[in-house]
Formats: sequence, structure tokens, C-alpha cells
Amino acid sequence: MKTRMKHVLSFILIAFCCAVSVTCANNKNRQNKNTGSLVVSPSQDNTSEAKKLAEGLRRKGITDKRVLAAIGNIPRHKFIDESIREYAYLDRPLPIDKGQTISQPYTVAFQTELLQLKPGEKVLEIGTGSGYQAAVLCEMEAEVYSIERFQDLHLKAKETLNKLGYHPNLFFGDGYEGLPEHAPFDKILITAAPEKIPEKLKQQLKVGGWMVVPVGGRMGQKMTVIKRVSKDKFHESEHGDFIFVPMQEGTEK
Repeated sequence: MKTRMKHVLSFILIAFCCAVSVTCANNKNRQNKNTGSLVVSPSQDNTSEAKKLAEGLRRKGITDKRVLAAIGNIPRHKFIDESIREYAYLDRPLPIDKGQTISQPYTVAFQTELLQLKPGEKVLEIGTGSGYQAAVLCEMEAEVYSIERFQDLHLKAKETLNKLGYHPNLFFGDGYEGLPEHAPFDKILITAAPEKIPEKLKQQLKVGGWMVVPVGGRMGQKMTVIKRVSKDKFHESEHGDFIFVPMQEGTEK
């Protein structure tokens, strides 16, 4: 009887381990059918930190489960300098090169939630920065286009994203010009603050699409959603006060 019980327990244990192995293998290398980007899970030693960060954002009012899942799956420490990586999973902005910042995770989540992103939608991000926001969009299965005015940041973000298995369409260029050759876009996300809404970017929205942008001067901005309801008509709404780095024209090599 004892021998039989040992065999049964051994069989159950082997079956359980096989099931876990299959699940992990299926989740580790998920192929994004819309973007062609391979999404890999963060390293085991930081998975819990990312998920704790996402849980903290949920408690602060972020309700979009897909946004929270994306943030909980991304190793934020990979997008910042090693000297400040101990702060990577705190809900705060952190400095990156060229006087820019990686946005506070709550701000990233809030902006992304306002996009109401659907899988397969074509999204233009203005201001690639560290690449963290682009990673969130890739995790949510968007077709991502992102433009950065600083060449060094553009190249560094591309290297970081590619190493993690993300392959969005990245461009070095002037965000005020957008990417007219790839327009129209379902959604546009601006991660720096223009004093007024760039007209060229509004025209790159598809009818029925919308843009999320912090609008205002250096002392603070209003998070604004611009919806294109027809060829010549746009509807604007404001969603709270934020502080972003200013959006600048031109490029810098």
C-alpha cells in the first residue's frame, strides 16, 4: 500500500512539474502577432519588484488591468543607470541622459490608461526617452512607432529594448514633425510638454483616434486628451495637473 502511494505521489509531482515547465515556456517567449516584437519576461530576481510596483499603482487608482500587467512584467531597472537602480521600483521619476527623465510609473500608467489601447492599434509615441513607455505599449500588443530628438537616447533606447526582446519602430527625429509617412495613427502619446498642441500631430490622427498630451509651460501642465471626431473637428478634455520636461523642436546629435 505504501509503495503504491509513493508511485501515485511521484506521478502527481512529475505531472505538476511538467505543467509548470510548459506554462513557463509558453509565457517566456510570447510572439506579438501585430508588431513582430518578441516579449520576454523580466529576470526572476526583479519580477516581484515589478509586480509590487503594479500593485501599488492599482491602489493609487489605476484600473486598467492590461496596463498594470504590462508594468508588472517589465524590468524598469534596465532602463536607468546602474548608479540609481536601487530606486527603480519606487513610484518616482528618475534622471536619464540629456537632462531628461524616465517618468514616474504612476504617470506612465495614467497616460497609458487614458489611451484606452486595444491590441493591434497603431500608436505614435513622441519622446522615446529611456524606452520604458515604448516597452509598456509593446507589452499591450500595440504597433508602436516612437520618435526621439536626442540621437544618443534614441540609440540607447533601441539597444535596451532590443536586448529585452522588444522591437518597436524607433526613429531619430523632431517630434513636432511626427511621422507623416506612417500616418494616420489610432493613438498618439506625447511624453514631454508642449506649450500648445502641435497642429501637425493632430493631423496625423485618424478620425476616431485620440492623443494624450501634457499641455502647458514649465510650471505645470494639464493632461489633455484630444479626440478627432471628424476631418476638421477635435474634442478636448483635461485630466489633472502634471509636470513634464518641455517638448523641444529640432534634433540633437
